[in-house]
Amino acid sequence: MRIGMAQLLVEGGEAERNLERAQELILSASENHCDLILLPETLDLGWTHPSCLTEADPIPGPRSDQICQIANDMDIFICCGLTELDDGKVYNSAILVNNRGEIILRYRKVNLLDIEQPFYEVGQSLGVVQTEIGVLGLNICSDNYEDSLVLGHSLARMGAQIILSPSSWTVDFTTNEKIDPYQDKWIGPYRHLANLYDVVVVGVTSVGYIVGGPYEGRKSIGCSLAVGKNSILAEGTFNEISSELILFDCELPKTRPKGTEIGKMLANKGSRYYGLQ
Repeated sequence: MRIGMAQLLVEGGEAERNLERAQELILSASENHCDLILLPETLDLGWTHPSCLTEADPIPGPRSDQICQIANDMDIFICCGLTELDDGKVYNSAILVNNRGEIILRYRKVNLLDIEQPFYEVGQSLGVVQTEIGVLGLNICSDNYEDSLVLGHSLARMGAQIILSPSSWTVDFTTNEKIDPYQDKWIGPYRHLANLYDVVVVGVTSVGYIVGGPYEGRKSIGCSLAVGKNSILAEGTFNEISSELILFDCELPKTRPKGTEIGKMLANKGSRYYGLQ
């Protein structure tokens, strides 16, 4: 299958402009025969931007409806992060929309950073979905920290062949292209899950300088990441100023053990595989 990683320029509080740029990248992915495109975390209002407290939308709602219409028009699966309002509470959410414009999976971020807890409520469920392009699971950004990899383990045990992770990776403004801030923070955990369960893990981050909120002055620099069982499948470029689409092809992982068979498989690989290393 072909996957597009959309490193989207996200401006805090500018939902209309962000969605317009997202549509351009989705169109490009469709024209390049992608089966699926993954976009960043909270692409509508920006991660931890104060506007989320007053401008979040329900799901389904106007912004998710727009994503659904684009997916249907362009015949492509779309996974993206949106700011969700539900019963007066705001969530950092992700949706997976099929190529007929139907929301087939929704997820609310569980492993919220301390600084985002004043903005979002903690999610309370995990799920995967069987589709014609494979079994897909969702998590979001810091759900893949080493101390929360139980979430990735759970998705793999549910049968996910691909774990999609809309993200908003931020760094200090002094970080430049000579510095690799992601080797241990992201490549390590992604590789751990991919090697252990033969899954593909894909994380896509926004780009741009952060204006507003607790991380004002930091920036997102791209370097999005796709990892398979034996290798890094794709990496986004260092980019802090403009949207960019990265394409890669991958084969779906083979059918894996289920249920207690997974425990036997892990035991055969050695006890160290039960840990985070």
